[in-house]
Amino acid sequence: MLKIAFHPIYAHPLPEGHRFPMVKYELIPEQLLHEGTITNENLFAPDLIDEEIILLTHEPDYWNKLKTLSLTPQEERKTGFPLSQQLVQREITIARGTIDCCYFAMEYGVALNVAGGTHHAFTNKGEGFCLLNDIAIAANYLLNKGISKKILIVDLDVHQGNGTAEIFQNNPAVFTFSMHGKGNWPYKKERSDLDIELPDHTDDQLYLGLLKETLPHLIKREQPDFIFYLSGVDILATDKLGKLSVSKAGCKERDRFVFEQCIHNKLPVVVSMGGGYSPRVADIVDAHCNTFRLAKDLFF
Repeated sequence: MLKIAFHPIYAHPLPEGHRFPMVKYELIPEQLLHEGTITNENLFAPDLIDEEIILLTHEPDYWNKLKTLSLTPQEERKTGFPLSQQLVQREITIARGTIDCCYFAMEYGVALNVAGGTHHAFTNKGEGFCLLNDIAIAANYLLNKGISKKILIVDLDVHQGNGTAEIFQNNPAVFTFSMHGKGNWPYKKERSDLDIELPDHTDDQLYLGLLKETLPHLIKREQPDFIFYLSGVDILATDKLGKLSVSKAGCKERDRFVFEQCIHNKLPVVVSMGGGYSPRVADIVDAHCNTFRLAKDLFF
């Protein structure tokens, strides 16, 4: 059965002026339910994560600043959000959802978190709408529990997974692959295990050609036993922050190819949604929903 992590807190932690980046999180499950792709049985609401699991990834001083709401004004500005207890609880819930998805993926092949992909959170700081790095937390959880021995993170958001790269820079058990816009934020990039930097206006042909040339060889060489996939839809030509020229059909083909590689190699995959900033929220929601539609069609 396709299992999808969703909690109402995903969409409602912010003042009205900060709502736009969040509204997609309630619209995605609504659309999937409306069209009959899923039923309520497919959805599950994650609980909060235990503190000791967070501390496998994030430094104690930083976590203490979050839970006591004591980030400096400069640190808070870098996150892009006004800090609140509800916002911290949102991040904790998202991270728990990504961990829970790991167990469903091992059972069914795939599981998806409606939110997540908070790849700009470092061990000791947050930035770019990210406070806690859900994929890094889940990856370290799998390693700590002995569930996984080698993890591949496939980050196809338009922005480099700089926090993820920093977290795993000295960990050979996790291979970080980020394919992102060269001329896009963050302008000071970290070093992933593999970075592919895309020029502005990259189209379907170039984007998909590079992905199809890279991912199968990467899986064959690294021999992971688990994959995390960050499926940001800010690669779309319509995205106001993306600078690329990938069509919605090209974005869907990207997801299809990643899923087919996981199926072919019998690798469980957990998907976190990542970014999407097209002016029409319907474009964001439909592109994200394509990821869920494909997961259902290909795995079940």
